[in-house]
Amino acid sequence: MNFQRSSKLAFATFGLLTVLFATAASAQLKVLIAPKTTPPVAPEVRRELTVAERNNLYCAGYVQKSGMRTNRKIIGAVDEQDGHLFSQNNFMYINMGADKGVQVGTLLSVIRPRGQVKTRWTDKDDGLGFYVQEVGIVEVVRVKPTISVVRVQTSCDNILMGDLIQPMQPRISPKYKQRPAMDLFAEPSGKAMGRLFMSRDGVDLIQREHIVYIDLGAEDKVNVGDYLTIFRPLGKGNLFVNDTDESVSSRAGGFQSDEYRGGRFSNQSQRESGSFARGKIMTTGDAKGFLRVPVRKIVGEMVILNVKERTATALITRNAQEIHPGDWVEVQ
Repeated sequence: MNFQRSSKLAFATFGLLTVLFATAASAQLKVLIAPKTTPPVAPEVRRELTVAERNNLYCAGYVQKSGMRTNRKIIGAVDEQDGHLFSQNNFMYINMGADKGVQVGTLLSVIRPRGQVKTRWTDKDDGLGFYVQEVGIVEVVRVKPTISVVRVQTSCDNILMGDLIQPMQPRISPKYKQRPAMDLFAEPSGKAMGRLFMSRDGVDLIQREHIVYIDLGAEDKVNVGDYLTIFRPLGKGNLFVNDTDESVSSRAGGFQSDEYRGGRFSNQSQRESGSFARGKIMTTGDAKGFLRVPVRKIVGEMVILNVKERTATALITRNAQEIHPGDWVEVQ
């Protein structure tokens, strides 16, 4: 009897454990196969991209025709005994204080006029103006009766004693937008045309992201954000003159085989005119003379960042090859 009771008790316990184990396994399986809930995701905030930022926007410089005030300037620096070149986070003094209405937190531009622009790449006879280099931005941190202490917030170049101070004019960069592929054979738009006469830092081999200056300004009705095509006319409009007009000079002999003779002409020189090749040599210059419609070579594209009276500052956005001062520009 004891053995039977023990056996029944063991079987009952085993059955109970089996049921409990199956219930737990089933619950765990339901958890595993239950659909996962995705945690809420904050909506993506898309910031509009701009074409130019930082030193390409506030350090681009410009060519100005009208005069400017020269009585506001940097007159000292806290560390002037240690050097003459100043940059970001240096403390300096300007000759403007409470008497000029200066307030703490005011941002001011530091500029350096560099001289009159002399260039052969323009048709504007009475000049384009003078080049102004933008060298930095300072923030007023302490105002005294006749002077103020400023901290160099941004330095595009070394800041020097005597550099001029101007109120900082906020600039808005053109917004980036998807544009079609650059058409290397686009027809002229018929809008304002001018010349690229100079680049920032005197670069002659210009490419994407370089700052340049053109002789189109407010008087030519150009605006910030306008896109322009950069090109050079083919034929007689090239920037450089090639000393070698032809690949191989034409002459009557010297090209035939020494052993077998045969033809005396070069297979690399120009063709003989006439239906039976008995006329004069057809040179490259003769061939170009048949071109009656102007043809241009498109080398790049730019967008205007800043407009003055007779000039504009622009940023190269795309280039098909190197760009040079002297290239033509046309509003798209």
